[in-house]
Formats: sequence, structure tokens, C-alpha cells
Amino acid sequence: MAIVIGADAQGNQLKEIIKDYLLENDYDVVDVTDTSKDFVDITLAVADAVNAAEGNLGIVIDAYGAGPFMVATKLKGMVAAEVSDERSAYMTRAHNNSRMITVGSEIVGVEVAKNIVKGFVTANYDAGRHQIRVDMLNKMC
Repeated sequence: MAIVIGADAQGNQLKEIIKDYLLENDYDVVDVTDTSKDFVDITLAVADAVNAAEGNLGIVIDAYGAGPFMVATKLKGMVAAEVSDERSAYMTRAHNNSRMITVGSEIVGVEVAKNIVKGFVTANYDAGRHQIRVDMLNKMC
């Protein structure tokens, strides 16, 4: 399992902090950041790397998180969530089997961002009754 992370110029500073946090906690991190590109290109790069292996998860950081979320949800088979709190990050993984989250660097501070990432990468998909919704989401696009 790799955590694929990417950011545009506005999200790069927070991305570096999150990347360091993940590496300190022994996660395999793939950084696809290119600060000369906008969030659309970065989100597509993260999604491609996430889809390269079943267990991969993705994190995209820009200023507000909304743009990358819109891009990710247009991709067939990608379940993504824009998150700005720890509980939502955990629950989107546990109940929706989200493989990507988007975060706004101008929305959350450093400690909340670390807790968001922790919740997302440590949660396990609960499956069961939630699979019906995940199947519905995966049929879209």
C-alpha cells in the first residue's frame, strides 16, 4: 500500500508537512507534486497512481479542496471526499471505501491536517451494508 500525495503551489507547504508525517510513521509515500501544474493535473496524477494498485490511497492538497474533489468524482471508479475534519476523513474510508481525499490548505491547520490524514489512512472499510452504496457510486461516471 502506498499513500499517493500531490499538491499544487497553494497546497505544497502543507503537503510537505503531511508527507513528513507519513514518512515518520513508516508509510510508503509517492509524491506526484508539480507546482507548475494546477489542481486538475495534480488530481489526475494522484488518481492514476492510486488506481495503479488496489491498496493505494490518495491525498490531494490545494487551497480549498473543492476543485480536486470535483475532478476526482468525475473519474470512473474513484470514490473521493473533500474533508476538513478528522471524523469525516475516518468515516469516508470506513463507510464509503474512499480511496482519495482532498484537503484545503487555507481551510485546515497543520495539526488538524495530520489528524485528517491519520484518520484516513488508518481506517478500514467496513463493507457489509455499506457496499450497496459503494457499488452505486462505482457505477456512476
